[in-house]
Amino acid sequence: MRIKLLKKGYFNDEESKQQIYTDFLNGEIEVSKDYFSEDSVNIDEPFEFPIYLANAPVEDFVKAITVLRKNMVHTERSIHLDRRFWHSYLIQVMRNYILDHYPQIKESLKEFNNIVFKKFDWENYIYKCMIAAEYIENSGLTSEQEKIRMSEIIFENLDLYNYLIKYNIFRNKQFILNLLMIIDEEGLSEELKKKVENEAGKDLRLSRMIVYEMNKRYPVVMYPLLDKEELRDELYNMKKIYS
Repeated sequence: MRIKLLKKGYFNDEESKQQIYTDFLNGEIEVSKDYFSEDSVNIDEPFEFPIYLANAPVEDFVKAITVLRKNMVHTERSIHLDRRFWHSYLIQVMRNYILDHYPQIKESLKEFNNIVFKKFDWENYIYKCMIAAEYIENSGLTSEQEKIRMSEIIFENLDLYNYLIKYNIFRNKQFILNLLMIIDEEGLSEELKKKVENEAGKDLRLSRMIVYEMNKRYPVVMYPLLDKEELRDELYNMKKIYS
């Protein structure tokens, strides 16, 4: 299937966004419109998945990762981690799905931007799930059951996962999966969600403070290079700081 790409610069052009929004609601998105470029990307076949997961159940999160594992991981990162591709895909392929599942976008352009045209970084749910899909599909896990369980573990520790993928130095497949597996094995998920006081007197989740400590000690301690048992010891050492 051929996906026509939006023109470069569309994201910062409020007039174009308003026109796209109006056409999207009216079912008038056409590749001949001025906001499309001559660039295109070919994908195997169209697919649908949950794109906005605020307060969503674990089943939706797992479904999103699973669909992306099976449909997008094999494409180049310049495609599946590209904002222009995803925004182009959503408005051309997933209009009915989006209107059915996220009817709040009909209320305003602001809601549309928050759900469909959201900035593509660690705060974007497609980005979170695409990174997770990459890591899980290339993790060495062999059974579908193991891959689904890994998706569930990410969901159960989403705050920590968010903090990790925010920083380039921690965006390492084996490091993130090892850390999440340790947390699952040790039954630490709920404890890491508790709030503790930081140096500035603010109450922040323990998971965030652990990432803060890692960031502060890096590169003296090369966390992404530690093996699983070394990482387990480091996790407990950092936990002690706030106990």
